[in-house]
Amino acid sequence: MSDVSYEIIVKGNNLRLKTGYLAMTNLTLIQSNQGPLLVDVGHTVNRQALVAELEARGLAPADVPRIFLSHLHVDHVLNIDLFPYSTEIFVSRAEYEYAANPHPEDPWIPWMVREQLAKYKLRLLDGPGEFQDEIRYLPAPGHTPGCYALLLKTPEGNVVVAQDAIKFPKEALNKRVDHSFDTQERAAETIRHLLSLGDRIIPGHFMEMYKRDGTFTWDDVMELPIIMR
Repeated sequence: MSDVSYEIIVKGNNLRLKTGYLAMTNLTLIQSNQGPLLVDVGHTVNRQALVAELEARGLAPADVPRIFLSHLHVDHVLNIDLFPYSTEIFVSRAEYEYAANPHPEDPWIPWMVREQLAKYKLRLLDGPGEFQDEIRYLPAPGHTPGCYALLLKTPEGNVVVAQDAIKFPKEALNKRVDHSFDTQERAAETIRHLLSLGDRIIPGHFMEMYKRDGTFTWDDVMELPIIMR
């Protein structure tokens, strides 16, 4: 039986303004006999939530030895400075190179992100591979050329941590991504492949979905409490 477990410790959303976004990504903590692995670190909007949710599980940022970055957009990477430079950071080589010369219409690559990541134990990934048999990574291009996803073998079945390769159900249904900085053809191929692999899907900006009667659905609700002061 798999010893891998996972939990979305900071929940994302897909809200947008008339111009701009309130959207935050899901941050998933994976546990195995190799220790914690955090998928993406979010941005300053959910900085305090990330620290609080780690603390609720008896962890500080220094207790997370490995971080998997699905890609290098601001809502996925800006809290990297919470973690010590001894942390292993995994990101695809294609994405790291893309960040040096992003698509001219891509406004979400942070300034000097490559220089910041280079301070860490940076591990650049090429092609598919695995951290262990139950935790595998694979290219998932479309949203950006270097997007990656994870495939987990868990007691709940195969779980695809898709992140922005599939941001929300509309993309899964239409086989198209909002904001393709690669190509829509590669995005469609990625979406079809990820859907075929998973019993459960964790999108980047929606609640976890699970397969029932040959299609994906969900039971949870999305909440975003807002306090005005």
